[in-house]
Order: sequence, then C-alpha cells, then structure tokens
Amino acid sequence: MLSKKIVELLNNQVNLEWYSAYFYLDIHGFYMDKNLDGFGNWFYVQTQEERDHAMLFLKYLLNNSERPVLKDIKASTKTFNDFREPAEAAFKHEQKITASINNIYAVAYEEKDFRTMQFLDWFIKEQGEEEKSTEDIIKKYDLFGSDPKGLYLLDTELATRVYTPVTLVI
Repeated sequence: MLSKKIVELLNNQVNLEWYSAYFYLDIHGFYMDKNLDGFGNWFYVQTQEERDHAMLFLKYLLNNSERPVLKDIKASTKTFNDFREPAEAAFKHEQKITASINNIYAVAYEEKDFRTMQFLDWFIKEQGEEEKSTEDIIKKYDLFGSDPKGLYLLDTELATRVYTPVTLVI
C-alpha cells in the first residue's frame, strides 16, 4: 500500500508530465510557425514521450489501487524571441522534472517504499537522457545555429528523430 504522501507526489507527477507534453506541444508550434520543421518534429516526439510518462505514473497509481487525480493543465505563458530560447526553456523544464522525480524517490526511500523506488529507477535514468538531449540542442545551436547553413543542418538532424513508445513494464 502506498502512503498518502507518495500518492500525492505521484499524482503531482502525473500532472507535471501532462504539463510537459502540453509545454512541448507549444514549443513544437513555435518552431513549425518559423518553418523549422526539424526542431518542430523533435519537440513533437518529446510531446509524445511526456504523454507516455504521464500514463506510466497514472498506471502505477492504478496498479496500486489508487485513483489518479487529474488537475487542470495551464497553458504555457512562455514567449520566445529567438530559436535558442525554447531549447533553453526545455532544458530548465527537464531539470525541474528531474528534481520532482528525485524528491519522490527520496520520500520513497525514507518510507522504505521499495516498490516505488524500483518503479522510479527507470525515470531517474530517463531524466539523465532528457537533460542531455535538450542540452545538446543548445550546445549545437550555440556552435553553428547563427549560421543559416548550420541552422539548416541542425534542423535537418532534428527532423530524423522518431517516436518510440515506452516499453516499461509496471
């Protein structure tokens, strides 16, 4: 049985993951509007991944006889002045998600909730990948994004990202 504190934290995470999907969908729209379809594709795939993450947390709650509590998802209030800013916002957002998951893990550790800790192990690893991939976009943009040809090549690279559904068994 999950503690009330863990249930509350997991429910908050469900909603954070849904917000992440919404946030990345907004960034997708920004880039598509600027005709950077590769950047748009990358963030659309990210939207799909975040949706999967929300569903995994939701399913974990249900598998532990807890009812998920869904809250309103607020629209992103971010405005972007250049092509770098959305990637920077995504990186900072991923750091926030990592901190949230780490907090759940810490509480689960304190409560000796080994099942939840084991469930979160995959997300701990995933967040390392999420932070690195968004940071890599920023670094590549800083290297050659100010050159139109470099921006074109980076956009072309980001267009190759393909959605792969999560296969985590919970």
